[in-house]
Amino acid sequence: MTALQDTSTGIREMGVRAKAAGRVLRSLPTARKVEALKAIAAELRAREDEIVRANAQDVLAAQEAGLPEHMIARLRLDAAALRTVAADVEAVSRLPDPVGETTPPQTQSSGIQVSQRRVPLGVLGVIYESRPNVTVDVAALALMSGNAVILRGGKETVHSNAALEGAIRAALEAQNLPADAVQVIRDPARERMRELLRLDDLVDAIIPRGGAGLHRYCVENATVPVIVGGIGVVHIYLDASFTRDPADVRRATEIVVNAKVQKPSACNALDTLLIDRDALVALSDIAHALMENGVEVRADAEAWGALQDVGIAVTPTADTDYGTEFLALTASLKVVSGLEEALDFIAMHGNHTDVILTRDGAQAERFVQDVDSAAVIVNASPRFNDGGQLGLGAEVAISTQKLHARGPMGLRELTTTKWVVVGEGQIRG
Repeated sequence: MTALQDTSTGIREMGVRAKAAGRVLRSLPTARKVEALKAIAAELRAREDEIVRANAQDVLAAQEAGLPEHMIARLRLDAAALRTVAADVEAVSRLPDPVGETTPPQTQSSGIQVSQRRVPLGVLGVIYESRPNVTVDVAALALMSGNAVILRGGKETVHSNAALEGAIRAALEAQNLPADAVQVIRDPARERMRELLRLDDLVDAIIPRGGAGLHRYCVENATVPVIVGGIGVVHIYLDASFTRDPADVRRATEIVVNAKVQKPSACNALDTLLIDRDALVALSDIAHALMENGVEVRADAEAWGALQDVGIAVTPTADTDYGTEFLALTASLKVVSGLEEALDFIAMHGNHTDVILTRDGAQAERFVQDVDSAAVIVNASPRFNDGGQLGLGAEVAISTQKLHARGPMGLRELTTTKWVVVGEGQIRG
């Protein structure tokens, strides 16, 4: 039976199985979880040919369907990428296990001792588009944090995800652990996703990972709590103090190019560059470098005119170019009169990752304090807003909401706490 045909297991039944598996994982010792992840990495390597062939089916189907190139790029999983995925699973196994962490007990006037213990969320529902590596990343993080997970990838990844699920479940079974700790919804019908979103008696949290449309659909249709993230406009503000030294101009150019070009389809890639009017000395170098790397540069009237004066032709911006997450080799430029205007602009359009390039410590601190985004970065590329780069290992998503988890969601963000109260027969008066 093919992945597309396997729709015999209903979503509610999957939830029941996940709940049962989660009870096993909840109390699993760290050593057992580590061994399970090592077994998954080994199984992925052993099934390399099978998984790569399945992915090739998905890529071919996506090309025939005319999917955008940035989605096809996210979809690809060749042998080298799969080996990296397996290594990432092993990296998660080496991370500190947050489950069981307990605060020092505090004795109250009644004599009871109270503490908080970190525990798994329970059952996660993760919904995402393209990127079959997410299937493995999320499974590894869920297992290490003691959670069961139901995964719903996009229809474009159905063969890849089926092959990856097979490897993960085989490894769990070989470790005498419940295979139902990781389940993939193989039916691509949107109705299955809607059923998952309403499974509030069995699923503890929904984590969507994809475009704005997916997030909006989840928020509007879920009865399960939704952790929103992964979308948002990324800004870099170039302060004049970072352009007074030619070496800093080179650094600023390198940072902007890395932010836009290194992985343009990523959610932490640059969308809008804000340039202090007194920093325009760096504009031509930055625009030229972006265009050399295939970036379509869209500039406001002032930046467009300044570039025209030095013989660099760029596209004038439209109103819709600000506040747009491009996910492609496109960037917008806007000249601002200083930090205050930059902060006002970011307050209107930002919430994901925002960067300041400055040599003024007071400006940097004001930016960090004032910008209300999931990650605020000083003098480095926004591409560092990533679970692996921030020391979390792999990540489930980058959350841009403010409840429970914000920014890259690693192991700790997949846990919660419960109160533990110990007494010696006390009653409340």
